[in-house]
Amino acid sequence: MSALNLRPLNDRIWVEPIEQEETTASGIILPETAKEKPQEGRVLAVGPGLRNEKGERQPLDVKVGDRVLFAKYAGTEIKNNGSKHLIMRESDVLAIIE
Repeated sequence: MSALNLRPLNDRIWVEPIEQEETTASGIILPETAKEKPQEGRVLAVGPGLRNEKGERQPLDVKVGDRVLFAKYAGTEIKNNGSKHLIMRESDVLAIIE
């Protein structure tokens, strides 16, 4: 399967999770089962936003390239060529990391 070409709809965003380090600061190697689920990622694409009462699009606060902090079990996981990505609503984003 080739690389994904996704265009999120409405207030959804496409995020590439940033994985936790393989080893601890003291050099202990962590197995997959001991790693925390990633809660930080990079925004790859954003939707056009929801429509307000007048039918106008409300732009999202996040943009492509932002590093974001999101809820632990946010979004829907998508796997492609061994990579994991998430599609989530903007409301699942807790903060933009500056």
